Amino acid sequence: MTTLTQDTEALERSLADSRDAVTVTLSRDTAQFVATILKARTQGREVIVTHGHGEVTPAEAAALLGMSRPQVRRLMDRGALPFRKVGTHHRITVADITSFQEAERARRAQAMKEYSDLENELGLT
Repeated sequence: MTTLTQDTEALERSLADSRDAVTVTLSRDTAQFVATILKARTQGREVIVTHGHGEVTPAEAAALLGMSRPQVRRLMDRGALPFRKVGTHHRITVADITSFQEAERARRAQAMKEYSDLENELGLT
């Protein structure tokens, strides 16, 4: 039995009790996972839990990416964000959204480094 399975069962047993407060012992990894979700929610961020092949609409992708739906559609049209069509509807995998975010972070970090190097070269800092 995996640690995650044990933690899930322990949590479910604790939640089966009708009291308002729950006491449960979890592994550090599971506790960190739960804390990450709770922190995101307290910061007003949307949390979507899905399996690895989960798909979202362009509007949901926009919420995950922090941009407008039309911007997501432009990314899809340019091929920067892969999608598939289900009838007339567009679907984007969560994995593709995550890959796009990672690539975008790397691109932005490189651009900021180049900008900083240019400032230093020009003596602006």
